[in-house]
Amino acid sequence: MELQRYIVEGRIEAGCDEAGRGPLAGPVTAAAVILPPHFHNDIINDSKRLSEKKRNALRPVIEAQALAWAVAWVWPEEIDRINILNASILAMHRALDALKVRPEFVMVDGNRFKPYGDIPYETIVKGDGKMMPIAAASILAKTHRDEYMRKIAQEYPQYGWEHNMGYPTRSHYAAIARYGITPYHRKSFALSKQLSLFDDDERLA
Repeated sequence: MELQRYIVEGRIEAGCDEAGRGPLAGPVTAAAVILPPHFHNDIINDSKRLSEKKRNALRPVIEAQALAWAVAWVWPEEIDRINILNASILAMHRALDALKVRPEFVMVDGNRFKPYGDIPYETIVKGDGKMMPIAAASILAKTHRDEYMRKIAQEYPQYGWEHNMGYPTRSHYAAIARYGITPYHRKSFALSKQLSLFDDDERLA
């Protein structure tokens, strides 16, 4: 079933979402997307409900057909300084800043946001599974972040970031215990755990 395309027809509405709140390493990444009024796609959904193959196939479709889209980052040292909630909101503000079309309204996944200038907004719990602009933003945020994590995994291959994307897994904690932390780790996060508590591929987002 296709998601809802807008809240008010004819208004320029941007959807915002982020990826990477829970990981031990890497940035938090946000996207903002404005879709054209008559955009249709019955596959787009919350990125977590899609396979990696589907997310990667949808990314160029969204980027080609959106009226405007942007991806923005907040880096580990900033996360450590302002905390992950503020960093997530800052990343969404940066994505909105980068849009080539100014929205008249912003819809945000979740229940926390801060005013973006004088543009009205609405937070929508589980909005990435309800509103197509938010779902599109979730796909861009996730795919761009995963691409970046695979890139830095080549620099630090012992942490398995190409598989765990920086999330807390038993193998990631074990690598930290063995090799220490990197400049990509979030020092304000709990970077050591009792390893017996976790299964090999468990993610604690």
